[in-house]
Amino acid sequence: MQIWNLFIYFAFAAILCWCLGAWFSWKERRRWAIGSTIIGLAVFLTYIIILWTTLDRPPMRTMGETRLWYSLFLPLMGLIVYSRWNYKWLLSFSTLLATVFICINLFKPEIHSKTMMPALQSPWFAPHVIIYMMAYALLGAAFVMAVYLLFFHHHKEPSSNEWAITDNLVDVGWALLTLGMLSGALWAKVAWGTYWAWDPKETWAAATWLAYLVYIHLRIHPNDHHRLSLWILIVNFALLQMCWWGINYLPAAQGTSVHTYYMN
Repeated sequence: MQIWNLFIYFAFAAILCWCLGAWFSWKERRRWAIGSTIIGLAVFLTYIIILWTTLDRPPMRTMGETRLWYSLFLPLMGLIVYSRWNYKWLLSFSTLLATVFICINLFKPEIHSKTMMPALQSPWFAPHVIIYMMAYALLGAAFVMAVYLLFFHHHKEPSSNEWAITDNLVDVGWALLTLGMLSGALWAKVAWGTYWAWDPKETWAAATWLAYLVYIHLRIHPNDHHRLSLWILIVNFALLQMCWWGINYLPAAQGTSVHTYYMN
């Protein structure tokens, strides 16, 4: 498709702006860092809107299309954390991760047809996917924080500010996971006549939701289980990847899961 051939130009412009934003943050030029990152987000969002208009449907049907949203929300989460807590490295790392996902789309282009299976022709489709992608981006940032605090932290214990960042990312991400599951249940009721059918992806989604709830409960008593809490975040992120794309490779989902259309 012609519009997909233009992706490389929008992607390059967005990545350039995000890299400039990360560079400005390390140079203590806060306004330039925020401005450059916002411009990059606007450029990338513009392409998604153009793609949406061209396809006459939300660009969320294939894995490649969901990676577009993840690539958009990662720098957004990095920008929010940088604006709130001045964490430069997280802004830089979110840019790096977004670049990786964009490169995957560039090197593995998918056919973005206008075809939509009947179940996807629902008003719940777009908000459900967008909510989940935002949750994945937030919880991805929490995973990065956990890795940093476990393996690259120079102090014995994370500071209260570092815990606040991590906990806030998880709390909001978990809340969005909850909204995503609720919207998915309402969508399933309209499309298939039942709110929950224990489809393989639904099962993994429930397991992921419960796993992050375990972390939240451990953090109710912040003086205990420090390293265990961080390790739980790392394991939870692995569960999140299974819920997002790993399910498509499980034999149990082949030909039975109604959610494997993301690979089409």
